[in-house]
Amino acid sequence: MNDPLKQQILVSGVGGQGILFVTRLLAETAIYKGLPVLTSETHGMAQRGGTVVSHLKIGGFSSPLIRPSKADILLLLRSENLSSHRFYIRPGGIAVVNASTPPEASGNFQLLVLDADAAAKEIHQTKSVNLILAGFALSALNHMGLRTYCNLDDIRAVLHRKLSGRDKLLRASVSAFDLGVMRGEKVNI
Repeated sequence: MNDPLKQQILVSGVGGQGILFVTRLLAETAIYKGLPVLTSETHGMAQRGGTVVSHLKIGGFSSPLIRPSKADILLLLRSENLSSHRFYIRPGGIAVVNASTPPEASGNFQLLVLDADAAAKEIHQTKSVNLILAGFALSALNHMGLRTYCNLDDIRAVLHRKLSGRDKLLRASVSAFDLGVMRGEKVNI
């Protein structure tokens, strides 16, 4: 990964998967760390089933949109979105994909796959795929020795801030995130 304090992350999925929530969580974590951040949603409002793409830039950027071949990380909540959005990933970047089987992928990037849908069903939280995949991504990158702009405790702290007073939702969210973290620790390097 390039500079951990200057990163570009594209988050993609469909309406109803929490793309905007996880993007805001990641952005608020950058703010919590005192880093400049820009975000932009580029496709479709969160209409259930419609494609939603968010751009997240941490560091000294002047434009919120990620240009082709510049994303450090793709966080894809649907495996089908890899073929649609892989042109964003930079050489040597990382695509983290929610899939039951590894999708067909070629190119100069690393592919990390987790069946976050199945993991969410295991804990009876089918709407937590976004947090499971985010926890998996950050944990796997850390396990691989790649630094990001934030750590796992930063995300937990921001979850506690965002969901203060909503104890049941907070516990469920942290539980889902931590499940992803545990799965990320098992990534083979």
